[in-house]
Amino acid sequence: MSRQTPLALVFPLRGSQLIEASAGTGKTFTISALYLRLVLGHGGPAGGFGRELLPPQILVVTFTDAATKELRERIRTRLAEAARFFRDEIPAPDALIAELRDEFDTAQWPACANRLDIAAQWMDEAAVSTIHSWCQRMLREHAFDSGSLFTQTLETDHSELLGEVLRDYWRLFCYSMQGDALNWVRSHWESPAALLPRVRGLFSSERDNGDGTEPAELIAASLQERSAALLDLKAPWRQWAVELLQICQQGVASKSVDGRKMQARYFEPWFQKITAWVEDESLELLDIGSGFTRLTPEGMAEAWKGEVPSHPGLDAMAGLKASLDALPTPDAAVLQHAAQWVGARFESEKRRRAEMGFDDMLLRLDAALQADGGERLASLIREQFPVALIDEFQDTDPVQYRIFESIYRIEENNPETGLFLIGDPKQAIYAFRGADIYTYLRAREATAGRLHTLGTNFRSSHAMVGAVNHIFLNAEARREGRGAFLFRERSGENPVPFLAVESQGRKESLQIAGHTVAALNVWQLPSDQPVSGAVYRQHMAAACASQITALLNGGQAGRDGFRGDDETLRGLRPADIAILVRDGKEAQAVRDQLSARGVRSVYLSDKDSVFASQEARDLLTWLKACAEPDVERPLRAALASITLNLPLTELERLNQDELAWEARVMQFRGYRTVWRTQGVLPMLRRLLHDFELPQALMARSDGERVLTNLLHLSELLQQAAGELDGEQALIRHLSEHLALSGQAGEEQILRLESDEQLVKVVTIHKSKGLEYPLVFLPFICSTKPVDGSRLPLHYHDEAGRAQISLQPTAELIAKADDERLAEDLRLLYVALTRAQHACWLGVADLKRGSNSRSILHLSALGYLLGGGSPLAESVGLRRWLEDLQQGSDAVSCQEMPQATDERYHPPRNEAVLLEPLVPVRKASEHWWIASYSALRIGEVMSEGSDAAPENPQAQKLFDDERLDPQAPREVNAVGGDIHRFPRGPNPGTFLHGLLEWVAGEGFSPAPAVIEDAVARRCNRRGWKGWIATLSDWLQHVVKTPLPVGDGQAPVVLEHLAQFQVEMEFWFASHKVDVQKLDQLVCRFTHGGVARVAAEPVLLNGMFKGFIDLTFEHGGRYYVADYKSNWLGVDDTAYTAQAMEQSILDNRYDLQYVLYLLALHRQLKARLPDYDYDRHVGGALYLFLRGTRSASRGVYFTRPPRALIEQLDRLFQGAPEPKAEPAWVQGELL
Repeated sequence: MSRQTPLALVFPLRGSQLIEASAGTGKTFTISALYLRLVLGHGGPAGGFGRELLPPQILVVTFTDAATKELRERIRTRLAEAARFFRDEIPAPDALIAELRDEFDTAQWPACANRLDIAAQWMDEAAVSTIHSWCQRMLREHAFDSGSLFTQTLETDHSELLGEVLRDYWRLFCYSMQGDALNWVRSHWESPAALLPRVRGLFSSERDNGDGTEPAELIAASLQERSAALLDLKAPWRQWAVELLQICQQGVASKSVDGRKMQARYFEPWFQKITAWVEDESLELLDIGSGFTRLTPEGMAEAWKGEVPSHPGLDAMAGLKASLDALPTPDAAVLQHAAQWVGARFESEKRRRAEMGFDDMLLRLDAALQADGGERLASLIREQFPVALIDEFQDTDPVQYRIFESIYRIEENNPETGLFLIGDPKQAIYAFRGADIYTYLRAREATAGRLHTLGTNFRSSHAMVGAVNHIFLNAEARREGRGAFLFRERSGENPVPFLAVESQGRKESLQIAGHTVAALNVWQLPSDQPVSGAVYRQHMAAACASQITALLNGGQAGRDGFRGDDETLRGLRPADIAILVRDGKEAQAVRDQLSARGVRSVYLSDKDSVFASQEARDLLTWLKACAEPDVERPLRAALASITLNLPLTELERLNQDELAWEARVMQFRGYRTVWRTQGVLPMLRRLLHDFELPQALMARSDGERVLTNLLHLSELLQQAAGELDGEQALIRHLSEHLALSGQAGEEQILRLESDEQLVKVVTIHKSKGLEYPLVFLPFICSTKPVDGSRLPLHYHDEAGRAQISLQPTAELIAKADDERLAEDLRLLYVALTRAQHACWLGVADLKRGSNSRSILHLSALGYLLGGGSPLAESVGLRRWLEDLQQGSDAVSCQEMPQATDERYHPPRNEAVLLEPLVPVRKASEHWWIASYSALRIGEVMSEGSDAAPENPQAQKLFDDERLDPQAPREVNAVGGDIHRFPRGPNPGTFLHGLLEWVAGEGFSPAPAVIEDAVARRCNRRGWKGWIATLSDWLQHVVKTPLPVGDGQAPVVLEHLAQFQVEMEFWFASHKVDVQKLDQLVCRFTHGGVARVAAEPVLLNGMFKGFIDLTFEHGGRYYVADYKSNWLGVDDTAYTAQAMEQSILDNRYDLQYVLYLLALHRQLKARLPDYDYDRHVGGALYLFLRGTRSASRGVYFTRPPRALIEQLDRLFQGAPEPKAEPAWVQGELL
């Protein structure tokens, strides 16, 4: 049997294509493989793109920041591994890359490897991003074509601005209301904050401009219409109530009724209430309890013995309650008005502030693409990104789809571009975020004939994949149903079919007590009647926690775990287990049971804000007490807070002992002082440690969680304090966040308390994309059917367009509930496919509220079991489960095991703290960065600084001759020869600057260029008279032959080929004694002549400097330093003796020796056959004012090798080698 070529290798890399990738089928692997092919230009005329691409040209879009980071790293790793494999440096990372390489000629492999390497190194600039950040980038980069501002602020949390806009609406429209309109607003809306959640959900609905009617008028008109309708409803009941009362009384008198069901003490109060309701025109509420059912034709038939009386009132009573509920209300119209006004004002305010939220990025790019210049913008983006891969496309929405449709023309299938959509409609579970599966289906239709599927699961075991296939194929094959995902139409067409996938299996297998366990374990909670959700949660949470405890204990004992190919058993650990839930209530139920059994867990949700925690509330009381420590009430509240957990005896002592209370007051006054002087974060840390909270919390099972929350909150408060003024502003800020804790910004999401191995309790939405060895779904039957009580109602019309309704009808409610069930089925699919080895499901026949009817068929699992048919009686659930079990060994259905009290005792960490490491050097050791300027030479150099110069200019100011502070500093602007050029550090630095500029020109600029450069620099300093002199001098310097020692040809600067200007050097200095350094230099240079001694300094750290010029001449390397020192009034003053004396007076001998040491180290590191005597030429000191003298102003020297090597060892801190004794003919000399 021939092996099938992977889809990633034969996938056509042009046009618009759709890949449907079921859970665990290697979607990310395929994306990275397609990326490789695009980089290599792989594929023929039919399957390839036609040219090689680089990362900035390939757009990869996914939907979360975490997925973006993971995808980028996966692609980078894949590119780097492939490059090494193409060079034969490593074995094939996987079979696909091996097949890919085989499709290239061997001669092409090196070029392919280079291209892959370049792409891997370029991944930091790769266009791998979320849809929002990519839209923001397009708006910024194409600001002209998109009509966008160049700089806009991304605001992740607009709740404050939205609240402000809503208050504006309230002030504008509600403050002026009176009478019934005002009463209606006060009773229905209460406040702007209460209105906010109701309005927010309507922003996405299409806006119409309305007729300009204000809310007060809308409310008045609607209430008037309601009043008229109510009067019409009441009108006939004035007479009907009398007639029906007589009929009932006659029936009782003639004993024509069942006395148990029809008695005067029952029906007379009903008619009294009806009469009172009719008489009071404004009274809407009618509460006659069971009278609504008894006073109907059906109710009377039950109570009447003989012929049942007929009356129009009985017929009307059947619909009276519904008619009252259906009375006209202003709610929808006024909410729509509020939503339109607030939405429009909100948008204009964001634009005025140059701010964008996440949704605005998409909306503004979409608007730009639909505008007049949209086609030009689309062509620019196509040119920038000829290929785009859109991951998780099932989570797209109409706006995102329209953006990519505008750019890439999906239906046209343009071969010049590539748009590859990758997704799985079975995992479209984010409708609450705006994701729209119907938009995905439009893309599926647009790519008809270009649909590809990944058909092998690489995540789960054979049994687990088989079990999931079995449960969904059962529903797919059921004739009376609408397919596994409710998309099959009567014609048989099904855009979201369930297709069974193959499985690769896993190398390890799960074993419990030595036996293989079923992949899908269904626990039934037995009952004669449907049970409530609370009972279901209680029993299943306990059973689930008991089973997990038993498994973990078995893992510790070596009974339960995973057996690999080598037959060794790895015990089951808490991190191997995940419990998937729908919401926080379910999570809390199972976490409480786990905690009671000693099993630690962590809850991971998309929207848990740290401000919703108990610690946030306690922190607020602490801040209030610290801000006002002398006010008794807030201080007592802080000390009694749950998180501080002070013992009751301590709190009581504060009531009895005045000194103890005063001590606490003083303690909190201290916190206030720290807050005001250092900030809120240091203050809170001091408080935590004073109350020994870290130690106390770490002894609790939830201590890490509490401590992490406290530290997280402290950081957020410190960050906010930078923008707020005073303690009360920060307290108000925290109070506002506590009130809005349901809307968590990204930085407010709960942080994981530790990386310790914990059982993970995860929402199904959060678990998407993740996998776990064992998965528990204890509450998988819980469901929330749509009943119209929660508005607005979201549904899709016949054309698949999203709609919102504030006036639900039975038909719309049924449609919305149908979509809810379809998403629940997809959620169930996501939940089941997270498991690698096994999954446990908790099943029960459920009811809702006080209604005793079963609603199991309205849940996803209930639909798969029964095809949407209601369960006639609870015992019938057993038959459903038996039918499910048939035909699959991987499914096991059993009664829910009874909860046990077994506890889990996690293994203790036996690691002991070692003795702390003691640093080799003292912490107080003086480590510093020194330079030549740090060497203080007697009184002459006493102005030197310990600080090393930051740049060459700073060093020049120190190196050049220093003037007497009393000497005049006027600059002669008239000019003269170079000997009359001003003296001192600044003029010296000016001359250095000219030489540095001419070196940058290669020492060979034209005379006119030199004159221009000198003129510009002189004019800036007001030295116009020196332009001619300095131009002539500079041209002379670069052409003058400079002597460089005996036997060597003179060097001419303009002839230099290899040189480095201002070469910076650094090397380590390990406790170098400057006096010892000075003694060595004095002994080996200038014939040992006496000179001013260096002051004692210890160089310890780094030594740095800048060498004016380093050059190569005649195969040797030299250092040159420019000196502007004035030695006399003419050229005759610049003799070798005078220059040497100047060097000794200023101790430049130390400078050139250290420069040559730096050169010696550099050459030793760079030249393979380096030898000092052969490669180092020496040091050349060029006295700039004496270049026309007989000596050319050059003092040249070359210290002996012994000095340089001893200095090298001195700076390394290495000892001097011992001299070997001399032996001659067996005798010691």
